[in-house]
Amino acid sequence: MTSIKSVNLGLAFLLELVALGAFGYWGFRTGGSLPVKILLSLGSMVLLALFWGVFVAPKAVIATSQSVHHLLAMIVFTLAAWVLYATGHPRWAVIFILVSILNRGLLIVWRQ
Repeated sequence: MTSIKSVNLGLAFLLELVALGAFGYWGFRTGGSLPVKILLSLGSMVLLALFWGVFVAPKAVIATSQSVHHLLAMIVFTLAAWVLYATGHPRWAVIFILVSILNRGLLIVWRQ
């Protein structure tokens, strides 16, 4: 069981990286000119990373209760699924949100 829990923690980290990538991709696809594309891409990724580090990360700057922690994480993952959908990838958006829900549910049940 310990190895399955470790895989779930690894999946949680992978989902965080995918969310960052989704926001970067959205920013690049949304912008008009190349400088705007780069600014939106990098800016959205930096803002997401800052938000995650301040509120959601295991060693977040502002400590929150477990329920708030999981709620904020799911808000981020829902937004990441939305930007995937908005950039023309509805299947990936659905897969991403379903895997996120499963992962977060296991994190809650296993108190990880």
